[in-house]
Amino acid sequence: QVQLVESGGGLVQAGGSLRLSCVVSGRTFSMYAVGWFRQAPGKERELVAGVRWISSRLYYADFVKGRFTISRDNAKNTVYLQMNSLKPEDTAVYYCATDSTYTMDVPTTASSYNYWGQGTQVTVSS
Repeated sequence: QVQLVESGGGLVQAGGSLRLSCVVSGRTFSMYAVGWFRQAPGKERELVAGVRWISSRLYYADFVKGRFTISRDNAKNTVYLQMNSLKPEDTAVYYCATDSTYTMDVPTTASSYNYWGQGTQVTVSS
């Protein structure tokens, strides 16, 4: 059974940093895409960053380029999202997700991912 567990959210002032973690169990996560999504109240869930390690494909949304970095620790089956220079508009629930396809791309739509974590709240105060 595939499970994803996020952690690392919290309250931070604008300009600060947080590192989110996503522990993936039940599969070899390097084979599949892993995406970090976020959803703010009243808004659709959007892809923030994603990776497919086997093809080294990366995706960053324009609004996080240069501020967020996705990385992994194979030994811990963990994917990280390092978030720097946080802004109040980054406030949202952040989810990690993984797909089950055998492509080389990083899917950019939430419907392409079939396993999700429970989410972790990130709040950035001004």
